[in-house]
Amino acid sequence: MLPHLSPAHWALAVVGALSMGFSKAGFAGLSLFHVMIFALLFGARDSTGIVLPMLIVGDICAILTYRRQARWDYLRRMLPPACVGILVGAVLMGRLSDAQYKPLIGWIILSLAVLQVIRMIKPDLFGNVPHGQAFAWTMGLLAGGTTMLANAASPVMTIYFLAVLLPKFEFVGTSSWFFFIINVFKVPFSAWLGLIDGTTILFNLVLSPLIVAGFFAGGWLMRRVPQQLFDGVLLVFVAVAALRLIGAF
Repeated sequence: MLPHLSPAHWALAVVGALSMGFSKAGFAGLSLFHVMIFALLFGARDSTGIVLPMLIVGDICAILTYRRQARWDYLRRMLPPACVGILVGAVLMGRLSDAQYKPLIGWIILSLAVLQVIRMIKPDLFGNVPHGQAFAWTMGLLAGGTTMLANAASPVMTIYFLAVLLPKFEFVGTSSWFFFIINVFKVPFSAWLGLIDGTTILFNLVLSPLIVAGFFAGGWLMRRVPQQLFDGVLLVFVAVAALRLIGAF
């Protein structure tokens, strides 16, 4: 059976699915926007399993489009620490109560939103950090932990790929493969935690066509709308929603 949602909540779910497709097409700021929508609809913890298969649908769209631009040397460097971060995140999720988990997700998303704003204001800021193995492991562990806890690693990986000066299309292609691999890796852990079941899969199937539509619409819109302005407006809404999860108001 599908989850019992009001018409208004179904409308929000549709917006969330479309925004997921947009984010995979290149609108990076939307990656936090759909996280917030589904966290508000289903709760911070349960939403991670509900969103995961839909993210994989978006990842497949992205790798089919940008598969030739991936830099596998960076993927080999980042995937091991990211997998370790996922394991740590899965253990942490199993030990936290819902009351503890909600503000944790709020703080994670708020912190990542701030990082995204810094990146938008000063895009060259992260070009001066060391590019060695220690930096790769630090960012990989952080990406793995945040993606397991909140499906919100996009700002972390954006900062890393900016720091190592990947060209635009290699940036998109490498990101696409990275998120596809780690999202598939996360599936058994989410199932073990009871976050994926028949009801969530049916919900995913209903919304998946909207993710594909959002991906192609996002590709078309990227050529016509300034991305920085678009992401900036959405980050304001994300920050407000994160403050709500924290309990600021």
